Amino acid sequence: MHTILGRVTRDIGRKISQCSPGKTRDDLQELLKLSNQLLNQTRTSSPKLYSVHEPHVECIAKGKAHKRYEFGNKVSLVVTNSNNWSVGVQGLHGNPYDGHTLNGAIAQSVALTGVEPKHIMVDKGYKGHQYQGNGLVQLAGSIPKMATRTFRKMLKRRSAIEPTIGHLKSDHRMERNFLRGKSGDQINALMSAIGYNFCKLLRAFACLVFFILRWWRDTLKGQIGSCVNWIWDSLWSLLPTQIRLA
Repeated sequence: MHTILGRVTRDIGRKISQCSPGKTRDDLQELLKLSNQLLNQTRTSSPKLYSVHEPHVECIAKGKAHKRYEFGNKVSLVVTNSNNWSVGVQGLHGNPYDGHTLNGAIAQSVALTGVEPKHIMVDKGYKGHQYQGNGLVQLAGSIPKMATRTFRKMLKRRSAIEPTIGHLKSDHRMERNFLRGKSGDQINALMSAIGYNFCKLLRAFACLVFFILRWWRDTLKGQIGSCVNWIWDSLWSLLPTQIRLA
């Protein structure tokens, strides 16, 4: 593959001067630039080219035995502590350190909701975050000894974001992005979070409608029963005494 790519690249480089200036020639020059980068890159090259159609794709180390690396971009997600509503999401490029993304993530959440969080639960990847807001940042696994039972329970809620991430990937198409470019990555992350919130909202409306219909059914059933009893008593009082005694 390396030899074939080199031959094609050199052949197009010799013949590109024959193309008239325009969009086609500019596209060929951009492809030649990417192919030359792909031919010259080594194991220690940085940044590396992993995709010709999406040159901004990065290799992200997961640190997990079953999936050590992923190719794409990072996504920063902010959810509420009580009901896991998504209140902030950002598509990040350049494979930034997690701790350096905390200020931007909380700033977006505050801008969208108008509420600044008092407690921020993050994992150990945010160590050395240098957060500049008023909220208290708590790292996962580091629970103070003098913490109350309620506070300990709140700190353990950090792990509740993992199922949310799983739903965003499997149910709302965040795992694979079909939109092009860096803006497409950001739009895909945003639309996935919006779809997740809409699903939670629809489930809440469905429960509300169910309870309303159930209450209406029980209430109507009681009214119909009392109405039937009133009609029966009225008809019974109109019957002749002989028939009632019989």
